Amino acid sequence: MRRTLPALLLLLSCAPVVVAWPAETMTALSRDARKLLPRSLSRLLGERESLVLDEASRFPPDLARLVARDLPGGRLSQETLAGLETQVDAAFRLLKQGHAGEGLVRLGGLLRISADLSDPVLLVGPEGWPSGLTREYYALFAANLGRMPVVLDDRAALTLTRAELPALWQSLLERGRAQVPVIREELVRDGRVIDHRRLDYRSPAWAVASLSYSRAVTGTAATWLAVWREANGDTTRMPAAREVAPQPNPEAP
Repeated sequence: MRRTLPALLLLLSCAPVVVAWPAETMTALSRDARKLLPRSLSRLLGERESLVLDEASRFPPDLARLVARDLPGGRLSQETLAGLETQVDAAFRLLKQGHAGEGLVRLGGLLRISADLSDPVLLVGPEGWPSGLTREYYALFAANLGRMPVVLDDRAALTLTRAELPALWQSLLERGRAQVPVIREELVRDGRVIDHRRLDYRSPAWAVASLSYSRAVTGTAATWLAVWREANGDTTRMPAAREVAPQPNPEAP
């Protein structure tokens, strides 16, 4: 037993770290989230895009494991929330202390939080996914990202304070978790994972991918804005959201 215990601990310490969408999607997510920001903050983050994406990819492994542990259950633990808030606090302190360059990179790297919490593939329960499903879902997403409308998931999210961010993160997780069954139903037929090329914009799985991406974009912008606002950053020249509603067909009876 004395010999097996250290080996067991080593295996646990090397547990896989959760990783969200592919790198090219994270780039698109960062750019789309910047469209919801004040012009000055959008420009500052855009000038540091490569550093921001690198920061997001270097999310603390211990914290990533805590997030991965909580995702299947649909509830972020207090330990995990405390870890996420520590990341937010680090960016906030750097900005308040005048370390703008480093602070902006740390701020930008927070996009990893909403990305992970909005990706339904990561939110499957203990039953897991059939072999090959993750590959086909991400292929479906990557092939159609340019056709998916990016919408503001929640206008009120852009006015949240830093103290309200944990509730936002939990909401992202809960809404994504509710859509997990749709992916399984659409991508598994007769017990086999189907080729993503058999699905198009009429598929509920396509809709789930589109909605989850919009949630990630909104959550990222909301997180950035809450920290930036509390650090007394420039919030002038905010883009105005345009509300789009279905229009009636004039030829319909």
